[in-house]
Amino acid sequence: MAFVVALLLALFVLSPPWSYVAVGAGAIVELAEAWFWWWLSHRRKPAVGVEALVGRRAIVSTDCRPYGQVRVAGELWQARCDAGAEAGTAVEVSVVDGLLLVVAPLPEPR
Repeated sequence: MAFVVALLLALFVLSPPWSYVAVGAGAIVELAEAWFWWWLSHRRKPAVGVEALVGRRAIVSTDCRPYGQVRVAGELWQARCDAGAEAGTAVEVSVVDGLLLVVAPLPEPR
């Protein structure tokens, strides 16, 4: 928007030496704004998608011996647990393989 305003000022209001300054300043403001929003949007890891499930806690819905189902954040997923897990136990998602979650039992609290 600053660039458009600078162009309009340069075409209709300002004399030639100042019109160049206005267009350059408008371009700098636009580039700085674009860089700021890009930087702001890339500060964190993605919070959506299957990549966000790694490290999350899940509850086993059907026995995983080695295949079963787990519930993560209210969603039911197919899962594989090589160590085996009973229904109702807590597990941690370690790998996402397509639409299959590879899970491992959480360590027992001491």
